[in-house]
Amino acid sequence: MLSKLPINLEKVNKKDIDKEILRLGMIAELDAVSLYEQLAAMTENEDIKKVLIDIAKEEKTHIGEFEALLLKIDKEQESELEEGKKEVEELTK
Repeated sequence: MLSKLPINLEKVNKKDIDKEILRLGMIAELDAVSLYEQLAAMTENEDIKKVLIDIAKEEKTHIGEFEALLLKIDKEQESELEEGKKEVEELTK
């Protein structure tokens, strides 16, 4: 993503804006995790690697924060997330 929004928030229905803001936050954090982990894998400098991995871990915490907020305001998302967990369990047992 790197600072380019995948959707135009001005076109989002007002009742859905908070959900979309949280989803965009999650996308940004997922991008950051991916970037930092890829950079960590590329460097041979152990200090840089440690810091990048630590920052990636913090970004994962941010994803959890956004998700917790999203699940509070989007009950459909909450139920579908649970459904997805069940499907994975069935497919991987």
